[in-house]
Amino acid sequence: MAWARLTLMIAAGWLGLTSALAQESPMPDDIAWKLIEIGRAVDSDKTAAIYAPLQEKEPYQDVKVQRDVKYGPAERNLLDVFTPEQSGAPRPVLIFVHGGAFIGGNKRRTPDSPFYDNIMLWAVRHGSIGVNITYRLAPKFPWPAGVEDVASAVQWVAANAAALGGDPARVFLMGHSAGAIHVATYVAHPAFHKVPGGGLAGAILVSGIYDLTATPLGDQEMAYFGIDPSRFKERSSLSGLQASALPLMIVSAELDLPRFVEQFDLLKQAACKRASGCARAVMLPQHSHMSEVYSINTADDRLTREIAEFMQQSR
Repeated sequence: MAWARLTLMIAAGWLGLTSALAQESPMPDDIAWKLIEIGRAVDSDKTAAIYAPLQEKEPYQDVKVQRDVKYGPAERNLLDVFTPEQSGAPRPVLIFVHGGAFIGGNKRRTPDSPFYDNIMLWAVRHGSIGVNITYRLAPKFPWPAGVEDVASAVQWVAANAAALGGDPARVFLMGHSAGAIHVATYVAHPAFHKVPGGGLAGAILVSGIYDLTATPLGDQEMAYFGIDPSRFKERSSLSGLQASALPLMIVSAELDLPRFVEQFDLLKQAACKRASGCARAVMLPQHSHMSEVYSINTADDRLTREIAEFMQQSR
C-alpha cells in the first residue's frame, strides 16, 4: 500500500506534499491519504463521506437555528440563522455563501447533511452569529442575479443583526467557490450595494475566480456570466478588489484545481498594491477544494484559526 501511494504521488506530481504530511498536523494521516487519492478534483460526494462522521448532528446543543427565513422575493432567497441559546453582548455576524458552479448548490447540501451547518456552528461556538444563505441559479438566473441576492442578504442582516444579538458594524461575508465569486463581485462593484458603504467589516474569499479573462470559462460559468468575452473584464472583480479598502482574506488549498491556485496568486499580488495593505492570504496545506470547507468545525482548525484572527483584527 505504501508503494502504491508513493507511485500515485509521483505520477500526479505531488511530491511536495510529503513535507506537509511529514509535519505535525491536525489532519489524521488516513484523511490526508484519502484526499490525495481523490486528487485535484471537485468531488463533493467522496469528500463529504470523509468529513460527515466528524461533524455534529442535530439537535445542536446550545445553538438556536431558524431555517428558511426569507430575505428577498425570489423562491431561493432563503437563509438560516444560527444564534446561541443564551444572549449576551452583541456578536460579529458571519454570512456564508455556498458554491455549486453557479448552477447548483444550496445552503444545506441535503436536508440531513452537516454541510454547511458546520460553518455556522463554528461561528456560534466561537463568538459570532451565523447566517447561511442560498441564491438564484443559472441558467435561469444569469449575471448579475447572484450578486444581487448577496446584496439583498447583506441588507437583511444589516436590518436584523441587532435583533439577533449581532453587531451591525461587524458583519463579515464569506464565500466558497462560486459563492466566493459572488462575494468578490459584491465587494468589487459598489453599484450593487443596498447598504451605505457595503455594510461589511471584511470579506473572506475561499477558492474563487477574480479575473474572468485570465482563465478559460467552462459551460457552467458561461451559463452565469454569458458567452460574450467582451463582457468578462467588466464582470470580473480583480480591479475592484484592488481598489477596495475593505479588509480581505483570500484562501486556496494545496490540492485545489490549478485555476483556483492561479487566481489566488493573482488576487494576492493585486491586493498588495492597495493603499490599505495586502490581503490576509492563506494556502491551506493538505486540503482540497471541498475539504477546506467540509473540515470546518472539526479538530483541523488551521483555516478557522486564520478566520478568527482575521475577524478579530478587522475591527
